[in-house]
Amino acid sequence: MRWLDHREAMPGPLRGAIIALGNFDGFHRGHQAVAGEAIRWAHEEGRPSIIATFDPHPVRHFRPEAPPFRLTTLEQRQELYLAAGATAMLVFHFDAELASTSAEDYVGRLLHEHLGVAGVVTGEDFTFGKGARGNRAMLERLGAAHGIAARAVPPVMHDGAPVSSSRIRDALRQGDPQGAAALLTRPFALRGIVEHGDKVGRTIGYPTANLTLDSYLRPAYGIYAVTGRILATGQILKGAANIGIRPSFDPPKELLEPHFFDFSGDLYGQEIEVALHRYLRGEAKFDSLDALTTQMERDCEEARSVLSAAAT
Repeated sequence: MRWLDHREAMPGPLRGAIIALGNFDGFHRGHQAVAGEAIRWAHEEGRPSIIATFDPHPVRHFRPEAPPFRLTTLEQRQELYLAAGATAMLVFHFDAELASTSAEDYVGRLLHEHLGVAGVVTGEDFTFGKGARGNRAMLERLGAAHGIAARAVPPVMHDGAPVSSSRIRDALRQGDPQGAAALLTRPFALRGIVEHGDKVGRTIGYPTANLTLDSYLRPAYGIYAVTGRILATGQILKGAANIGIRPSFDPPKELLEPHFFDFSGDLYGQEIEVALHRYLRGEAKFDSLDALTTQMERDCEEARSVLSAAAT
C-alpha cells in the first residue's frame, strides 16, 4: 500500500482518486463508513481510493500541552486502511502552513491542483481550512467550482448515540475495553518495541515484555486480560498485562507490561502489539513480593479464563 505525504507531488497513477477525508485516528465504525463509501465510489468509476489522516493530529499542533490521546499509530492506520480495501494512505502533515491555509485554497490549490482529487467523501460534521471555517456545504460549493464531487456520510449510531473517538477514549479511561472494542470493531491495541526492564518479574516467575506508551491514550491503569502479536512472525500470545506506574516498585515508571502465558522466547528488541480484552482490576501497591506474586497468580488465572471463554 502506498504511503503518501501531502507535501509531495501526487504520483500520476493516483491523480483523479476518490479520497476519504478526515483524521480517522481510531478508524472506528463511523470512519469505516466514510472510507467504505469512498472505496465503493472509486470502484464504481474505476479510480484509485485514498484514505487520509493527519500527523501530528491538529489538536497536538494547537494544544501541544494536551495529554496523549492517540488511538493508533500511523503504521496501524496503514494496515487498517489496507484491510479496508484502499489503494493508498495520504498523510497530511499538520503544521503552521497547513493550519493557516484558507478553505478556498484547501480545495482549489491543495485538493484540486496539487493532489488532483476527483471526489471527496467526509462525515457530515467535517470542517477544514483556517479556523475550521470550511464545512460540508462549502466543500460541495468549492469542489463543484473545481470539478471535485463531494459526498457526506451521516453518523453511525451505536446504543443510541453517534460513534466517535471521544466515546472510545472515555470507555478506555473508564476501564471498559469491551465498550471501546464495540465502537472500534476490534480490541484497542498498543504497539511498541520491547525494552529491557529491571527484570523483577523474571525473578518471581512472571517475566514481562516492557513497552512505553508513547503518544497512545492512557487507558485506566490496572490489570488486563490481553493478547499479543509478534509483528515479525504473526505469532499470537495470550496473557495478562499491567498498565500503569508499578506502585510496588521504586521509582515509579509508566509502562505497559504484558506477561504471556506458556512463552519462553526472547522478545527484547522486537515489535509487538498488545490488545486489551478485559479490565480485571485497578493497580495496587503490595507490601511484599510474596503478596504481589500471589495476586499475579490470581490475575493470570482470571485472564486465562476470560480469554478461553472469548475463544469459544
